[in-house]
Amino acid sequence: MSAATSAGGRIAALDILRGVAILGTFASNVWIFTAPGGPAEWISDGFATADPVQRVLQALANGKFLGLLTLLFGVGLELQYRSMVRRGLPWPGRYALRAGILFVEGLVHYVLVFEFDVLMGYAIASLLAAYLIGRSDRAVRAWGGVIAAVYVAGIVGITALLVATSDASDAAAAGGTAADAPLSTASWLDQVLLRLTEMALFRIELVLIVPSATVLFVVGSRLVRGGMFSATEEGARLRRRLAWAGLGAGVPLNALTTWAGPDWFLVDRYLVPPLVALGILALGTTLVQRGQARAQVQPPPGGPRRNPAGLLRRGVEAVGRTALSCYVLQNLLASALCYDWGLGLAGGGPGRAVAIWAGVSLTLMLVAPLWLRRWPRGPIELVMHQVYGARRR
Repeated sequence: MSAATSAGGRIAALDILRGVAILGTFASNVWIFTAPGGPAEWISDGFATADPVQRVLQALANGKFLGLLTLLFGVGLELQYRSMVRRGLPWPGRYALRAGILFVEGLVHYVLVFEFDVLMGYAIASLLAAYLIGRSDRAVRAWGGVIAAVYVAGIVGITALLVATSDASDAAAAGGTAADAPLSTASWLDQVLLRLTEMALFRIELVLIVPSATVLFVVGSRLVRGGMFSATEEGARLRRRLAWAGLGAGVPLNALTTWAGPDWFLVDRYLVPPLVALGILALGTTLVQRGQARAQVQPPPGGPRRNPAGLLRRGVEAVGRTALSCYVLQNLLASALCYDWGLGLAGGGPGRAVAIWAGVSLTLMLVAPLWLRRWPRGPIELVMHQVYGARRR
């Protein structure tokens, strides 16, 4: 696979887009942290808001960057598969150990930090996808098609049921006796205990994440094989088609599902956003490759200069190279900023939520490059590498 690479031999587009996905995922999650009662109150509100500005901002990030992150995880799976094959090692081989380590990290992250952790779901889905990636194209299409069809049918069926019973649900909600006082986030220990006692509630999303991620992991793998990141005409043609499909069709469709109402939440978050994510992936890869080509053909006089665009790119790329650590760190920082056991900045409307997102994102883009000057991986990635390497030896 011929692709534009960074100085360290990595595919620059992957690191930059992974950084965009991490920051974009936080743009979706920040509304959970800034709810005055935290995730528990956010769930009790039915994932809905009457504030038009907040609705627009939520719609811009909802599901799309999580879909992008999932596709990129699948790309990483394919690259790991190719590395194993080059070295003559069996696949998936010991990948179950890597998935197990990721699952444990996700479980710790869920219990101690964040109710809507995706790492546990990624660990399960990656193990399923790993067994598909090395199979024939026919087997991959068959199994992937079955999983996707069942998943889509389930989402559509649940959405149809929600729409059909919408009036009855609204009437029941109007006659309910919901507490007026927000749920407390004054004690970190109480939040931990709530996550443990209400695991069935908070982890029900795994039922949606695992099949979706399995399919998107396989799609990411097939995109690599189709030349998505190659600097060839074939790769450019594939990127153009995906950009038109994902952005030209996906964005209007996503706008319709967003404004259709809360009953369409599942379609709006889990079905349409992956299509938009494909468009973002294609367009982002094209822009990165064009930028690298211009820099090589017309280098700035006197060597590279520091400019805001270059600093921004390096910050986002560093976040992408330390994606797992930055994902956990942004949730830690948001918890400390928003919850009452920390600074208690939850609430305050969309303006404060955007400010918290911007502040945390800027912190990550400053800290990640500094860390990479000393170490080749993020701190959590280093631990994962050491554990996996020790077991391998």
